[in-house]
Amino acid sequence: MKVSLQELMARSGVAFGTSGARGLATAMTDSVCYAYTRGFLQYLEASGELTRAGEGVAVGGDFRPSTDRVLTAVCRAATDLGYRAVNCGKVPSPAVALFGLENKVPAIMVTGSHIPADRNGIKFNKVTGEVLKEDERGMSRHIVELDDTLFGADGNFAPPVAAPDISPVAGENYVRRYLNFFAPDALQGVRVGVYQHSAVGRDVLVKILSHLGAEVTPLGRSDQFIPVDTEAIRPEDVQLAAAWAATGKYDAIISADGDSDRPLVSDERGNWLRGDVAGILCAKFLDADSISTPVSCNTAVEKCGWFKEIRRTRIGSPFVIASMLQATAAGAKRAVGYEANGGFLLNSDLVTGGKTLRALPTRDAVIVLLGILLLAKAQHKTISALAATLPARFTASDRLKNFATEKSLAILARFSCGSEPADKAAVETLFGSICGSVVSLNRTDGLRITFANGEVIHLRPSGNAPEFRCYTEAATAGRAREIASQVLTLVAR
Repeated sequence: MKVSLQELMARSGVAFGTSGARGLATAMTDSVCYAYTRGFLQYLEASGELTRAGEGVAVGGDFRPSTDRVLTAVCRAATDLGYRAVNCGKVPSPAVALFGLENKVPAIMVTGSHIPADRNGIKFNKVTGEVLKEDERGMSRHIVELDDTLFGADGNFAPPVAAPDISPVAGENYVRRYLNFFAPDALQGVRVGVYQHSAVGRDVLVKILSHLGAEVTPLGRSDQFIPVDTEAIRPEDVQLAAAWAATGKYDAIISADGDSDRPLVSDERGNWLRGDVAGILCAKFLDADSISTPVSCNTAVEKCGWFKEIRRTRIGSPFVIASMLQATAAGAKRAVGYEANGGFLLNSDLVTGGKTLRALPTRDAVIVLLGILLLAKAQHKTISALAATLPARFTASDRLKNFATEKSLAILARFSCGSEPADKAAVETLFGSICGSVVSLNRTDGLRITFANGEVIHLRPSGNAPEFRCYTEAATAGRAREIASQVLTLVAR
């Protein structure tokens, strides 16, 4: 049976978003996951990146309840096309990507990142790195062949199949990446609480920090999947960090999201740093000369004056990666990127004291966590004092969940009146009571509104979930949160 991936997306409800496919776990049947994987590999063949001569395909996954089944379908699709599926097991997304880059093979991560446990996803990495937007379009045009005898009426394998045995190499290499570069006593004297929850990298974090000399305490480990979002931090996680910090035992509390490519780091008081603030501090530690970051991120990166070049992009790692590639081609020596969710991307090799930390142009949590802890130690500052060295610009973000993309687009359409003055007037009619008069509108990604008082409202549909997101910026953290709450209350009516 031949299946068009475009038709499959429409029929199943499992569509391509940033770097892969996501949907309800019940909709991600074995046949759907098998078809998407087959289409991805066929796309790489057609583009000349891959042949069928027994090459490997790295596959890993997170701790979601549906991950084992999806991972098995991905491995079977690779095997049936003549490839050698390397089951990397439950490891962080950047560990799978690193394995792929080092071994020059595709890497596939089964994860829904921060979204609820009833959903999942498949993130694709080419031999050369993450898929970009043109790759997503190319993949979706493929038609794949499915063997009807493999699947039952429910779209799942009949009979069930088993995944290959687990290889620990990807996880081990990821840990060695950092232990071989940083001094074994680099974090000596630093006390760190690791909020483990259900992050797939929870033990990796403990191992790396401990081997670098930190005093590490695991906290909050869970056998149930918890959808920790590093961009829209749950009230429960705010309370947990504050309670742990109140004991006075920690210089910082750190964590990561479900697939452990996005970091969370708190100061000694248990206040979680915003991801874009963490990104600025990490870039400072790495002495970056070019930063690519989405238009939604904190403007403190420009106002601090620390960096030679700031490149603003659309939201999503494919756009950040494309910008970093351009920066490197233009001569940048240390090109990095980061997102509002804290995911940090390194597009340049770092060489220090005869040691090299190879480029890893995909979201990575560990480099951010280490960078901030090491920068604070080097400057003899607390994390809160380190953050205070930045200009006083604060961001917040919130979202309306289970909010159809069509509704999100209808909201943005209210502010497309045919002319810039009319658009500004429409914005002021709805949001003027919150922030006052409008100075400028930016449509790089969604609608970013800058007001005369310096406050910012940025509205856009999520690229990988049925959510409407609101990002705000103001002179205080409380004001930024207040604006986000008021805006979403207005648009939800």
